[in-house]
Amino acid sequence: MQPTDPTGPPLRVALLGCGTVGTQVARLLVEEADELTARVGRRLEVVGVAVRRLGRDRSATRLPDELFTTDADELVTRADVVVELIGGIEPARSLLLRAVEHGASVVTGNKALLADDGPTLFEAAEAHGVDLYFEAAVAAAIPLVRPLRESLAGDRVHRVLGIVNGTTNYVLDQMDVTGAGFAEAVEQAQELGYAEADPTADVDGFDAAAKAAILASLAFHTRVPASAVYREGISEVTAADIAAAREMDAVVKLLAICERVVDDDGTEGVSVRVHPAMIPRRHPLGGVREAFNAVFVEAQSAGGLMFYGRGAGGEPTASAVLGDVVAVARHRVLGGRGPGESAYADLPVLPMGRTRTRYHVSLDVADRPGVLAAVAQVFARHEVSIETVRQQLVPGPDGERSRAALVVVTHQASDAALSATVEALADLDVVEAVASVMRVEGE
Repeated sequence: MQPTDPTGPPLRVALLGCGTVGTQVARLLVEEADELTARVGRRLEVVGVAVRRLGRDRSATRLPDELFTTDADELVTRADVVVELIGGIEPARSLLLRAVEHGASVVTGNKALLADDGPTLFEAAEAHGVDLYFEAAVAAAIPLVRPLRESLAGDRVHRVLGIVNGTTNYVLDQMDVTGAGFAEAVEQAQELGYAEADPTADVDGFDAAAKAAILASLAFHTRVPASAVYREGISEVTAADIAAAREMDAVVKLLAICERVVDDDGTEGVSVRVHPAMIPRRHPLGGVREAFNAVFVEAQSAGGLMFYGRGAGGEPTASAVLGDVVAVARHRVLGGRGPGESAYADLPVLPMGRTRTRYHVSLDVADRPGVLAAVAQVFARHEVSIETVRQQLVPGPDGERSRAALVVVTHQASDAALSATVEALADLDVVEAVASVMRVEGE
């Protein structure tokens, strides 16, 4: 019998979780069974779906009720491929390790687990000679993981820059386009299903930080845990910030930025950060609307590559999951394995204070001579070079006196130097308030 004989023993597939994504994965495994058989060379048979509670209507999966079980521990021991879609750290980690120990290849969309403890899973997969695939963990159907692991394996990646969270992109897009406030835009995202009832993981940047950790680990062959990622969310972004960006012909986006950098002392390292930033509207990321994602990869030989599409949702994420299932199933049929963890470079993850970028600083200042000179002296003292400066009078509400505003855009400077500058500015007699500080990217 040839190894790709579709009449051979089917490959047993177990699903952990039957939420939005799990339901779509199950449905596609049933509806596309013949196509998947042709692609894999062997039939894929769902042997069980682990759920928290039985008795719910699961008809959308197209699977018989008897396949649903609450005994996930037992289910993973009788599968060739285990698909984990329950999320979180535990019990997902224990279940995947148990599956690997019983010889199953694993497909997961669990970004939190991979960012928190990916090395443990990679080491277990290596020890037992099975695959660990996770395309769905970053940006759903947008192919990012496989290009970084395989297509660019012979290249040197310098930078990964992108929008990897659809919820925050929708919120910021609505604030820019419609003038909605932050709370109103979040409520709209919830009504459309783009945001959870508790949007904390998205708006505070935790989701994007986990994805950034995975992307940086892949791009730079270095273990980067989520705890090493500098993180700021978008909850402090105001209408004034949006308006200030518009005056610069820019837009505010929550960006994940992973860079291979050489420090001032010649040390090569990795900088990984997630934070809101102003980016020019003419930049391709500036035009990414609503809940879409987009990522730029800059490599030494390949140059600039852009990946764009829907970064969330049941069907797009299921597409990525099924792509991984087909890949690991082929390996089971034909022999061999896909790429494992590559962490040989082991570069240090640099603290945020040593990261260099440009800044937009808005100050409320006294309306009198000498203000600009005093402010400029503070920037010079901390070796932060000013690129542009604009001073204007802002009318006060209800006939109150106008206030003076000073907007400074810097050249590249270290985050530590900028923080020290802002602290010193706040202590100046002529500065009434540091209204906002935002990074500027994409030039």
